[in-house]
Amino acid sequence: MRINLSGSRIWALVALPSQLIFGMPSAAHSQDQTNPPSSTAPDNSSRNKDHDKVAENQKENPSDREITQKIRQSIMADKSLSTYAHNLKIIARDGQVTLKGPVRDENEKATIASKAAEVAGAGKVNNQLTLKQ
Repeated sequence: MRINLSGSRIWALVALPSQLIFGMPSAAHSQDQTNPPSSTAPDNSSRNKDHDKVAENQKENPSDREITQKIRQSIMADKSLSTYAHNLKIIARDGQVTLKGPVRDENEKATIASKAAEVAGAGKVNNQLTLKQ
C-alpha cells in the first residue's frame, strides 16, 4: 500500500501538533504569573546543625563500611520493603548504627531494625526511622 500525500498535506500534519504543543499557553506558565516564586530559598540549616549522625560523617574504617554494606544488602534483598525503606540512611560509627529516613509503617520499621541488629549486634542500633505521612 502506498500513500501519496502532497506537500501541503504533510505540512498540515506537522503544523497541527506544533500548534497544539506550542500555541496554547501552558498551565505552568499561567500558574507562575499568579503564584510568584518565593524570594527566599528554603533553609533547614538550623534544624540540621546539631545532627552529628549524618551520612557525610560516616567513618571510613573498613569495619564500619562493612557493617553498612551488609545492612544495605540485607534491606535491598527484601523485595517486600518499600522504596522508602530501600533508600533509608544507614550510618555506622565505631560499630554503632543509626537508621534514618521515612518508612511505610511500624512493621517495616521493626523489620529494618531487626535486619540491622542481625549485622551490627543487639543494642548497637539507634532506630530513628519515621513513618511516612
